[in-house]
Amino acid sequence: VQLQASGGGLVRPGGSLRLSCAASGRAVTNNGMGWFRRAPGKEREFVAGIGWNGGNTNYADSVKGRFTISRGYAKSTVNLQMNSLKPEDTAVYYCAASRFAVSSIYSYNYNIWGQGTLVTVSS
Repeated sequence: VQLQASGGGLVRPGGSLRLSCAASGRAVTNNGMGWFRRAPGKEREFVAGIGWNGGNTNYADSVKGRFTISRGYAKSTVNLQMNSLKPEDTAVYYCAASRFAVSSIYSYNYNIWGQGTLVTVSS
């Protein structure tokens, strides 16, 4: 299976972007999914996760109330709606599929990774 992330770009502070992640090769309908990001000069960090059935959502404290993760109708797509973006949200965002049906904040629980999409928040 391959994961393809899209939707990144340049946005002004306070703006919004919607990232999408689509699976191909086989379905990931029974897998938890997550979004991670790596900012320049920093370690990769967890952003948001969602369980196989659209439940079990969790978020990093830094994005709570601003970001929303959801699954598409067919459950093989995962979206990340990002509102009220800040310059510190600038990073390459990666989607990943969990080994398990639930999501996890730990990257070692994810065994399939997309290629990343760049989000730049700047005026």
